[in-house]
Amino acid sequence: MQTFYIHPENPQPRLIEQAVDLLRQDQLLIYPTDTSYAFACRLGAKAALDKLKQIRELDDKHQFTLLCRDLSEIAMYAAVDNMQFKQLKAHTPAPITFILNATKDVPKKIAHTKKKTIGVRVPSNAIAQALLAAMDEPILTSSLILPTHEHVLDDPYEIEELLGNQIDGLINAGMLTIKLTTIVDMTSGQPEIIRQGAADVSTLL
Repeated sequence: MQTFYIHPENPQPRLIEQAVDLLRQDQLLIYPTDTSYAFACRLGAKAALDKLKQIRELDDKHQFTLLCRDLSEIAMYAAVDNMQFKQLKAHTPAPITFILNATKDVPKKIAHTKKKTIGVRVPSNAIAQALLAAMDEPILTSSLILPTHEHVLDDPYEIEELLGNQIDGLINAGMLTIKLTTIVDMTSGQPEIIRQGAADVSTLL
């Protein structure tokens, strides 16, 4: 496993590029977000996605999330009407995952099998944004919650100890919070909070 010590506010471009090289090679990376650490792999990556599902013990019903740079990128992978666009614009970037109807550009493996939905998120974290800029495409992301743990892991040294032999790369940006994103389902016309996390979305409802 490769560990990258990246500055949380001024990410070193050389190290970001090395981390992105891992993603491009279908490898599994753990990186910091605007809440906690999370898993990342390239959209369409098979080996990394299999590894992620195995570590988290996820089944086919799991709702995956795409990390996107901005709203225009979201529109490629999720169906967004005018009202939803305004709501998203007012609440991004932020630690919020929006559940939307997936477009045909979303690989079948990651769209929700029954509902055909996808989670989308625009992060306000410098490292996450630097990764997205270097990748030049969305990244598949998933919370760093292990089946044996109640909370997400926030200590990079504990992550290294527990998962060092199962992942390919770790971006160490110091201790983070154990907060999760707020999840809002936008598919039924009226936004519905699925999980109350770090962001207050009362203005959406």
